Amino acid sequence: MQFPEKIVSLISDDSYQSDSIGMSDSSVFIFHNKILKVQNCSKESENEYCMMSWLKGKLQIPEVLAYEVQNDKSYLLMSKCEGEMACDKKYMENPRMQVKLLATGIKNLWNIDISQCPSDWSLKNKLAQARYNVENNLVDMDNIEPDTFGKNGFQNPQALLQWLYDNQPEEELVLSHGDYCLPNIFFKDNHITGYIDLGKTGIADKWCDIALCYRSLSHNYCGRYHGKAYSSLDDLLLFKELGIKPNWEKIKYYLLLDELF
Repeated sequence: MQFPEKIVSLISDDSYQSDSIGMSDSSVFIFHNKILKVQNCSKESENEYCMMSWLKGKLQIPEVLAYEVQNDKSYLLMSKCEGEMACDKKYMENPRMQVKLLATGIKNLWNIDISQCPSDWSLKNKLAQARYNVENNLVDMDNIEPDTFGKNGFQNPQALLQWLYDNQPEEELVLSHGDYCLPNIFFKDNHITGYIDLGKTGIADKWCDIALCYRSLSHNYCGRYHGKAYSSLDDLLLFKELGIKPNWEKIKYYLLLDELF
């Protein structure tokens, strides 16, 4: 892959390895103290750079070292987060500490003033993007929950989209990560050291992040991503740490909405 000249000047001849963790369709190159993320230009790639610029000094995010666009691809060079992903073995074997930190990470997002936030992912805009994805056959049918479509689910993405429009919940708007899954949050020494993959970050319902975090915990503990299952997780632990009661209807809604992205 041929990188833009500015990117080349900053990575020099440093060695790197490719990252295969996560569900993103981007290419990620890991250097000693830098990360290069390469992806097709899109609303999300533009939003990620925009939000990283806006969140500088407000949240534990990587430092943007360079951002270039070339031949319909974006190249985002950033500093490397310290510590390990929230799905690292050391945290999977200590769910109480892991979930406490994840809950703290969500609360940190809620505490950020959204009055000047440049990105709006509230339902009006998110459903419009979902409609675009459905109408342009961009829904990844290979990475969906087994019961979303078919005999016990919706007939097709169009039917799910209509259900989402017909059943919109009342929103509780906060700053939302938008993809609050374990590989996107970094910990070190019992502290949060990084939020990554900010393409869907912006103003949205607080239950969006809660729903995706809940699902990510469930998938990681059942062995879907590790090849092994870990000790059972208290399904209510996340809500206990957040100090709220679970809203299962909203959780269901935002998990179904995520199927169209």
